[in-house]
Amino acid sequence: MKQSGNILFSGVGGQGILLASELTAHAQLAAGFDVKKSEVHGMAQRGGSVEAHLRYGEKVYSPLIELGAADILVAFEILEAVRYLPYLHRDSAVVVNTQKILPPAVALGKASYPENILDELKSRHINVVAIDAFAVAESVGELRTANVAMVGAMSNFLAVDPEVFLAVIDNTVKAQFREVNKRAFSAGRAAVYA
Repeated sequence: MKQSGNILFSGVGGQGILLASELTAHAQLAAGFDVKKSEVHGMAQRGGSVEAHLRYGEKVYSPLIELGAADILVAFEILEAVRYLPYLHRDSAVVVNTQKILPPAVALGKASYPENILDELKSRHINVVAIDAFAVAESVGELRTANVAMVGAMSNFLAVDPEVFLAVIDNTVKAQFREVNKRAFSAGRAAVYA
């Protein structure tokens, strides 16, 4: 677990990527790190790609992660993990949600969804952790917490106490959703070693 690093969040609009990166940024700040974050929304409103870059350490000057410099990729959709492979290096970890969201070309029958994506990721000799974030979210009673389950899974790779994340959820998430999000975080964290 490093005292500095680069985390790239990727997925499709509407998956809660921005909240996930916000929770992570606040947890890193609470743990005493300098944090810089940048978001690219793209065509998020139409189901397009969304990414958020987060860099943390003793002193960080730029929020953007260079190619080959992401220590952790948190992919909220399985194909998005492949899209961001150029950002990874040999020691990177990939936390990937096994959910598939069909791109418009696939949905219209003009293209096919690639098979064996997890096998392709694992063939790159990177640490791949696949979790079904929707199953985790369903297990806590709220499908909309899949993003926080992903944060929980990713937190295993950070030098930040899980209690810090739970406190951030208490301070960030609306009161009526706090407890279910805390359960999702803990369940996502546990899913990595299940």
